[in-house]
Amino acid sequence: MTQTIETPATGTATTAGARAHAREQHGRTVDTMRHVPAASVPARLTAGLTGGAVASLTWAESLAFGRYTTMQLARGTRIRFTDTAGDACVHTLLYRAGDPHERLNVADTVKVQWQAYPGAGHPLLSDAGRLMATIVADTSSRHDALTGATTLAGNTAQYGAGTVHSASPAARELLTLGALKSGLGPRDVAPSLSFFKGITVDLFGSITFTGSAGPGAAVELLLQMDAVLVLANTAHPLDPRATFTGTAVDIVAWHAPQDLAALHAGRLTGPLTPEHLQALRNTEHDLTARNAR
Repeated sequence: MTQTIETPATGTATTAGARAHAREQHGRTVDTMRHVPAASVPARLTAGLTGGAVASLTWAESLAFGRYTTMQLARGTRIRFTDTAGDACVHTLLYRAGDPHERLNVADTVKVQWQAYPGAGHPLLSDAGRLMATIVADTSSRHDALTGATTLAGNTAQYGAGTVHSASPAARELLTLGALKSGLGPRDVAPSLSFFKGITVDLFGSITFTGSAGPGAAVELLLQMDAVLVLANTAHPLDPRATFTGTAVDIVAWHAPQDLAALHAGRLTGPLTPEHLQALRNTEHDLTARNAR
């Protein structure tokens, strides 16, 4: 039998050409992408991190505006979000890994801590009264735990479209897509916490949009339990601009289990409030009980 070997086509009209084109992309980078392995991340994303943090990176990504991402991370992971260009808005959900029925409860996160404005030292609580994460660093102070995420109807009214694949995707649509990656659905998309676009509430209950703190602001979270993060970088529901406008957010995460003890001892964000400490104890008690099974 005679075997005939054809020269691969240079275009993508044939399977061989498409394969050749795809393989040419290997190793190429773009401004917004996930870096795998995380150690291959550009120096820009790790600026300011210690050598130990860089060596233990588990996640490195630059998330474009109008896009979503999701990642499962271990207890003791520290995550830094950086609003490099000053116009990101990161809608955030957390689910307990392995038990996603337990998830971030923004209402309890606000009322239990007696604080409507999240910042450094603020605990993020689950609907079971346990500590999911703590904001351990914050140079933005422009966040929102009250107004939730943009919706399909709202974006359609303001921008003309709001579906996932439109030019102006709504946060709730993107968060739903991210939740689906963990076997969850629309009913599992609870109110989210937004970073980098703030609000204030006056004495009469009126909410005012305060926007961004500007380029370079960063927020860091420390996970108290294994968790799945779902993030959508898209417009804030109170953004008054008629055009769908925003910029990317840089994300890096590294394993920092030593910070758990430092947080508990008050060496990371200062002494914990009674509510924060009780939520932490609830988490630790639950983990001890689970490990004893």
